[in-house]
Amino acid sequence: MRKTILSLFITSLAFAAHADEGMWMLTDLQKQNEVAMTELGLLIPVNQIYNPDGIALKDAVVHFGGGCTGEVISAEGLVLTNHHCGYGSIQQHSTVEHDYLTDGFWAMNRKEELPCKGLTITYIDEILDVTDYVNEQLKIDPDPNGTNYLSPKYLKEVAERFSSEQGIALTPGRKLELKAFYGGNRYYLFVKTTYSDIRMVGAPPSSIGKFGADTDNWMWPRHTGDFSLFRIYADKDGNPVEYSKDNVPLKVKKHLTISLAGYKEGDFTFVMGFPGRNWRYMISDEVEERMQTTNFMRHHVRDVRQKALMEQMLKDDAVRIHYASKYASSANYWKNAIGMNEGLVRLKILDTKRAQQEQLLARGRALNDSSYQKAFDQIRGIVKHRRNALYHQQAIQEALVTGLDFMRIPSTAALVSALKSKDKARIKTAADSLQVAADKYFASVPFPEVERIVGKKMLQTYMKYIPAEQRIGIFKVIDKRFKGDSDAFIDACFEYSIFGSKENFAKFIRKPSLYKIGNDWMTLLKYSITDGLLQTTIAMMDANRNYNAAHKVWVKGMMDMKREAGTPIYPDANSTLRLTYGRVLPYKPADGVEYGYYTTLKGAMEKEDPDNWEFVVPAKLKQLYQTKDFGRYAMPDGEIPVCFIVNTDNTGGNSGSPVFNAKGELIGTAFDRNYEGLTGDIAFRPSSQRAACVDIRYTLFIIDKYAGASHIIKELTISEAEPDMTKSN
Repeated sequence: MRKTILSLFITSLAFAAHADEGMWMLTDLQKQNEVAMTELGLLIPVNQIYNPDGIALKDAVVHFGGGCTGEVISAEGLVLTNHHCGYGSIQQHSTVEHDYLTDGFWAMNRKEELPCKGLTITYIDEILDVTDYVNEQLKIDPDPNGTNYLSPKYLKEVAERFSSEQGIALTPGRKLELKAFYGGNRYYLFVKTTYSDIRMVGAPPSSIGKFGADTDNWMWPRHTGDFSLFRIYADKDGNPVEYSKDNVPLKVKKHLTISLAGYKEGDFTFVMGFPGRNWRYMISDEVEERMQTTNFMRHHVRDVRQKALMEQMLKDDAVRIHYASKYASSANYWKNAIGMNEGLVRLKILDTKRAQQEQLLARGRALNDSSYQKAFDQIRGIVKHRRNALYHQQAIQEALVTGLDFMRIPSTAALVSALKSKDKARIKTAADSLQVAADKYFASVPFPEVERIVGKKMLQTYMKYIPAEQRIGIFKVIDKRFKGDSDAFIDACFEYSIFGSKENFAKFIRKPSLYKIGNDWMTLLKYSITDGLLQTTIAMMDANRNYNAAHKVWVKGMMDMKREAGTPIYPDANSTLRLTYGRVLPYKPADGVEYGYYTTLKGAMEKEDPDNWEFVVPAKLKQLYQTKDFGRYAMPDGEIPVCFIVNTDNTGGNSGSPVFNAKGELIGTAFDRNYEGLTGDIAFRPSSQRAACVDIRYTLFIIDKYAGASHIIKELTISEAEPDMTKSN
């Protein structure tokens, strides 16, 4: 009886916890979610969101740069995303003379729009459930290792086979991506079109786009205008092509309508985007492992690197511009790791996981099915076996790979091979090639003294967390030749290495030798790091041999258990297009503390600190605030909104995602989560998890009133009518 009551209690908790949870596949919306979404407040049919046979809102949502989301907001390919998503491109065009990071950038006509080298924007043309087809191929294709079902190489072959059989036309820029979901229990094929001529249209200064910077990151309340604008260019027929001055703005098949009507507490919202990764199907042992390895190293190693970098960035504008994007990227998941670990402990997520897994194990016992217990035991054993190797690999990755920019030195392998052959023509060819690569390398690390400072800190940090007997091979050299002084070793790298300076390289390349390469400090360090990664990978491959198979069984069990309970299912995030829905809601993070669901420019003025670069308010923005010159973007009370929060299920990759009201109109752009919700990658808590969004009215206000770029406003489709909120809760 007690077991029955416990089971019912756990089941009721599961239902409660999943109220607003889910990164839903668009193909499942009509079957799984439409009724719930309508009951919560959706005012349009789901086929206006996703329609496999026609145009829908989905066709205005794009994958921005491979790691963010964007939305198309004009008929001529104008794309809105986050400032931090466009940060690398803004930095790419920034110099000390034209510091767009500090000052912002606004193209006042099409000719001023700046091409962004390496930036792409991808449309999802079709989403096909090909589970049955893939399973058929798995039965007939040879699979000696039993790993085809997750192999990217194999799945690519199957995708090509399917497209050939189905007559799916592939043109330049149009590609296929076949991915496994639910641990390989289902498969979806994505037909994608990628555009590579992307141009920067507008970005606010960092004092607006990054207001609050590291202090406010992952926090609420927020007062940042985290947005930027880009445009898709194509040939005259609308086909994806590389940059050309003859290219024209893309005539899109769908762009979003923008609402100025705002929102109120309880209003229904939904978000579409490309969430990167989460791990909702982890067992408790895997959660502990994540806390003690990946999150631990991200926290402690990045903390050291960022402090060293920031000290140098504040001294020199050129240094600041060069490292700005790297610093921001590092800081983002540094704070994420800290917040996630704190939240996992505070919310007792391990206890929740243990209850969930016991529920599935109990189901297996009731069905006389031992597969769940076997899978569970296998995963536990694997986690225990790989623990030390994973810990060491994360230390190498964070301190010596991510942490050392100067380890991007070019490979000398071709030159070594040529020198061994003693063929003069081969030697010259290899030397010329290495010269080109070296020129690119030195251009990428223009501040060797900064690299030297950071390098010393990173080697010290690696040594702090990895015992001497376990360290990578180069430390034997440091112990022997430098008496254990890693600082002296780094100094030797920059003073004597081939790649320590342009002068050193020039001297070497005039008369290259095998001896010099074989005894070069930087080269030896890079080889040692590479070997360390290889050795830890081999150790984990051995431990992980049966992980995927066990995980597949475990996930299928979770899926079956949810189906029995009538609970909709969704797969872990994997950078594919998803929808999540919820409401505009405040929250209470702690006893006696309550956060409202929106912020205004008044809050930015209250946070202003002219002596702190994170909280500088531009003079023109202050003037606009003082005169209340907000135009049609103000709220009924006369204030200008900045940000708001929703309880949708977002994660990294959702940055830049469009936030829609019940009518499918754009009301904001998602850019962050709250600190209390960082556990959401592992376990969703609707009571505490919120997604922070830039209010579209603030975005338009900055474009129009602050930047004076009214020509951009004229491109947009804007609705000022009050939405029908009769179905709001």
